[in-house]
Amino acid sequence: MLYKKLTLFSFAGMLCSLGIMKAQKITVSTGTMQRLESFPSKYIDARNIDIWLPKGYSNKVKYAVLYMHDGQMLFDPTSTWNKQAWKVDEVAGKLIEEQKTKPFIIVGIWNNSPNRHPEYFPQKVYKTLSKEEKDFTTKKLIEKARIKSEFQPVSDNYLKFIVNEVKPYIDSHFSTYTDVSNTYIAGSSMGGLISLYALCEYPNVFGGAACLSTHWTGIYQLENNSIPEHINDYLKNNLPSPKNHKIYFDHGDQTLDALYPTLQDKIDIIMKNKGYDTNNWMSKTFHGKDHSENAWHDRFDIPLLFLLKK
Repeated sequence: MLYKKLTLFSFAGMLCSLGIMKAQKITVSTGTMQRLESFPSKYIDARNIDIWLPKGYSNKVKYAVLYMHDGQMLFDPTSTWNKQAWKVDEVAGKLIEEQKTKPFIIVGIWNNSPNRHPEYFPQKVYKTLSKEEKDFTTKKLIEKARIKSEFQPVSDNYLKFIVNEVKPYIDSHFSTYTDVSNTYIAGSSMGGLISLYALCEYPNVFGGAACLSTHWTGIYQLENNSIPEHINDYLKNNLPSPKNHKIYFDHGDQTLDALYPTLQDKIDIIMKNKGYDTNNWMSKTFHGKDHSENAWHDRFDIPLLFLLKK
């Protein structure tokens, strides 16, 4: 099967390859894959959506749903720009087969390289920045080739796309539980940041979020960077109730992940102050681990068990 040509980019903060490449057919090690090609939206530009169904998927069974960002990096390393992938089908399929988690499907939403940072940066956080802070953010993101002109987050529309367009389609075409206790969202780096933002903005839609190597800096440095403090202030006012939500955080300490430990410590204090405990919140450090799909693959079973344990 031939797929349309798309611009692929490096996942989660790595430098990107901006050449036009043919999207390869994705092979999974277990279960089956369905692709919605160029899924349309009135909120953002169209993009591919890959839907993984576990082995033995049946319309006679109801499934929880895990929505994930950066969909083109989730399944098959032979199809990605850097030959790495989360291999979520491998991890999820094993846990489901061993009956360690409830049955669930995974919806992988592709990113659009030029718009990835604007779509994944929490929009309401950005609005609290001063003009000087916004100008600094724009300057730094241009330097890193994440954007080409003034930075203008559109994450509110990206979340509307997921909540108002993707989720209704998934729930009407697949055998899913539609309630908050069976709807989860996950990602890494900027994908971790937008996953947490989704949980805060739509607490009646998502019951849990897995945020791996969360990119708390927003840009790519700690020095002269006030973004983390603005994120902290937002979370203090917008974290959902711990009574019916679960949140998973982790990070390594190598490459880009080296920026995160001190920032995650401050987030963990906020979580405790908001009433989260070991029943509904987990924050883990993986020493020696870097910022890569291989690293996230190696520990993806931990957030899956935490959120979807049977």
